[in-house]
Amino acid sequence: MVFVIVITTPTGQIGRQVLDHILDSTEAIRVIARDPSRLSPRVRERVEVVQGQHDDVEVVSKALEGADSVLWVVPPNPQAESIQDHVLSFVRPLYTAINRQGVRRVIGVSSLGRGIAKNAGQISAIFAMDDLIESTGVSYRSLCMPGFMDNMLWQIEPIKNQGMFFYPMSGDRKTPTCSTRDIAATAAKLLLDRSWDGQENVPVLGPENLSFNEMARIMSEVLERPVRFQQVSGEDYKSALVQHGMSKAWAQGIIDMAAAAERGIYDAEPRTPQSSSPTSFRQWCEEVLKPAVLA
Repeated sequence: MVFVIVITTPTGQIGRQVLDHILDSTEAIRVIARDPSRLSPRVRERVEVVQGQHDDVEVVSKALEGADSVLWVVPPNPQAESIQDHVLSFVRPLYTAINRQGVRRVIGVSSLGRGIAKNAGQISAIFAMDDLIESTGVSYRSLCMPGFMDNMLWQIEPIKNQGMFFYPMSGDRKTPTCSTRDIAATAAKLLLDRSWDGQENVPVLGPENLSFNEMARIMSEVLERPVRFQQVSGEDYKSALVQHGMSKAWAQGIIDMAAAAERGIYDAEPRTPQSSSPTSFRQWCEEVLKPAVLA
């Protein structure tokens, strides 16, 4: 029997790395791609491509026909005027297609803090995604992450030019942080596993909790130049984001996420050997950040 895996955002930060993990498998792979030309030749030769965007119910229904496992990632839209509307516009077509096509398993990219996070911006919206998917009764694994190490790439310019990075959180507040490569590895393992069912959260916590001041020290050592963290007010950070083209709603969501992290929503999940993913912040700096800074 053919086992069909569907990947959304196949050129995105997570979807692209998931494909790297599963391309050599013997399973049938289908992707939803708005612009198939952005897929590598290797991917285009190996997978079935459904052209379109996964906020279109007809595109999603076509892509999920006969699907066994689906990776569902809601792409960010920093220009969105409503975070909730943006997220749900990408979940309602999945909801319809699950009921229409009889999908067996879905893996979603979510966040830590479900059940305790209130007014947490994009995090609160993504929990609405979890709720809607689970309401279908489909077997579901919600990948629950803290902040991504890879988000530090948004601050490449101030790191390079000023030796600084900024965020509206205390420099001494320790939180877990994980790399997108570990999220992708976890998702790929679940996609290839035919044995699981039911609905569960799957935390991906990285190997350690770090503060921004500790990250700055590690970055300084890896980059061999001084880097320091500067806490800024939420109002100033939001103003800077809006000046760079972000909608006020999306920028406010980021401020609300930072405030929720400061309140401790990422601390609710106890660290276990199963939830501790392998890539350390130092390794990520050496293999991802340093080449980006030197580029």
